[in-house]
Amino acid sequence: MPRLIKDRAIVEDAWSLLRDAAGLPDVPAGGPVIVPLALWREHKVALAARGSIGVWLGAADDPETLRDDLAALPIIAVDFPQFTDGRGYSTGRLLREKLGYTGELRAIGDVLRDQLYYLHACGFNAFALRADRDLDAALTAFMDFSDNYQSTVGQPLPLFRRRGASLAVKSSP
Repeated sequence: MPRLIKDRAIVEDAWSLLRDAAGLPDVPAGGPVIVPLALWREHKVALAARGSIGVWLGAADDPETLRDDLAALPIIAVDFPQFTDGRGYSTGRLLREKLGYTGELRAIGDVLRDQLYYLHACGFNAFALRADRDLDAALTAFMDFSDNYQSTVGQPLPLFRRRGASLAVKSSP
């Protein structure tokens, strides 16, 4: 069984990613699966009825199309087709901040250690690194920085606002 990083720990991946599934016959009957957005949109009712279904979004897919389905999806995977393609970062923030998604948000595709800290700041909590990468070494990525200057999903106030608030408290009589 493949492994991935989830909630800052290495775990077994129980989900099967069906990258090339085009129709219901391509979806196996048992086990949790992650299907492409197009397949979900076409066969939503049938797929939801079988349970344990997640959706993966391509870099150009609009997360808004899942607005009404978020409660039914325990996992959403966001594909990073290339290390240099940053559209998935925005998708993660939109899902967490604008749409309020609370389930597992997984980065898939060309995911490398150097991205983990920033992906986590955008709301991702699971990371399927490329097969040629060492998961144990990648865990150290979450400790690369002690704080963020900009706002993150976990810390919506940027550092200058937090500093200003703490100075105001110290200077008040």
